[in-house]
Amino acid sequence: MAQQGKNAQRDRKLIASNRRARHDYTIEDTYEAGVMLTGTEVKSLRAGRASLTDGYAMITDGEVWLYGVHIPEYAHGTWTNHEPRRIRKLLLNRKEIDKLARETAEGGLTLIPLSLYFRDGRAKVELALARGRRTYDKRHELARKDAAREVERALRRRR
Repeated sequence: MAQQGKNAQRDRKLIASNRRARHDYTIEDTYEAGVMLTGTEVKSLRAGRASLTDGYAMITDGEVWLYGVHIPEYAHGTWTNHEPRRIRKLLLNRKEIDKLARETAEGGLTLIPLSLYFRDGRAKVELALARGRRTYDKRHELARKDAAREVERALRRRR
């Protein structure tokens, strides 16, 4: 499930993305996981309200849990409204969970949500297996991107 085709990108309705994650982490691999939600959470997401900035996932007892994702309370909800930062279960295949558990246990890798979206009416999260970057790595990456941008500009001016 690491790479998805062009058709898969088209039928996604993006709710939230974690742009900061690509700056703070080196992305090793990505997975798509379903999210177990309550009714008011789904309604709040359909209104396009969510924040992934402090989100991360952990594997506990063979299950993947999503922490720190903020889905605000539904505006028209009653006493049945949800808690905004509650822990949510992620739905993955057993093989994927086992692989993620092995890789996070051995080598300094963590699970970070990159985006939250609807696909075919179901809430999904794009989960990244990532390695944290140090400050000098971030500066090096920014310098590399700037150099590539300058080369691209020079090539465009030549044409």
